Amino acid sequence: MRCIMGDILMQLTMKTLKTLRILALTIPFLALPLTGRAADTNSAATTPPKPDKLTTCPVSGEKLGEMGKPYVFTYQGQEVKLCCSGCKKDFDKDPAKFIKKIREADAAKK
Repeated sequence: MRCIMGDILMQLTMKTLKTLRILALTIPFLALPLTGRAADTNSAATTPPKPDKLTTCPVSGEKLGEMGKPYVFTYQGQEVKLCCSGCKKDFDKDPAKFIKKIREADAAKK
C-alpha cells in the first residue's frame, strides 16, 4: 500500500513541478507587451506630438467641428484630428497617405 501512495505522490509532485516550470517560462513573455507600453508612455510624455494644423478631416475632407468634437489621437509622433471616430477605420487602411496630407499642410503654413 505504501508503494502505491508513494507513486501517486511522486506523480503529483512531477505534475506540479511541470506546471510551475511552464508558468516560469510563460510569465516573462506575457509581461513584455506591458514593458513596451510603459516605454511608449514615458517617451510620449517627454516629446509632445507634432500638431495637426489642418482645419479639415484628412480622410473625409469635412470641416473639423461640424460633426461634433474632432476625434484626436497620436500616430507615430504626429497628432491627427479626424472629423469623427468612423474615419479612423479608413485612416488605418493607409495612414501614410493621410499623414502626408497633414505634414504638407503644416509645411504650407510655415
